[in-house]
Amino acid sequence: MIDNLLKRLAALVSVKSIVTLILTIVFAILTVSGKVNQDFMTIYAVIIAFYFGIQSAKSSDGE
Repeated sequence: MIDNLLKRLAALVSVKSIVTLILTIVFAILTVSGKVNQDFMTIYAVIIAFYFGIQSAKSSDGE
């Protein structure tokens, strides 16, 4: 159980996770302030889709 938690914590510290988290925070701030534009939304959607696509592929390969 603790070993699994440590693996997840280590994965969270990866570069793509950090970029995704920062981008999500920026997206939330821009959305709340009403300053988000279409270009940023497109880039955000592509990055999030890529990140979760990679995560999904890793999960299906491991099972």
